[in-house]
Amino acid sequence: MAMKPSELQKYNALKIVNKMKKAATPDRFGGTAAPDRREQRRLDQAAGLIPFAVKLNRDLVAQVNALAQERKIAVNEVVADLLQAALKK
Repeated sequence: MAMKPSELQKYNALKIVNKMKKAATPDRFGGTAAPDRREQRRLDQAAGLIPFAVKLNRDLVAQVNALAQERKIAVNEVVADLLQAALKK
């Protein structure tokens, strides 16, 4: 079934709005452009990082987040430090 011209315009407008929502803040407004998912994945692979999903207790996650804020580093770094310290024992 063919779309009416008004439906086609609404569909195109929705596509534009979704692209605008996903776009990063331009540099001229003080934001730094974050790499897209593919670029971030490539950067992670180059750094030797792989995704590793685990299910943790809510209290444990809160402790890890608090430790990351206290040290002012990323949660990934805190988890890596904790795992390395636990594996050395």
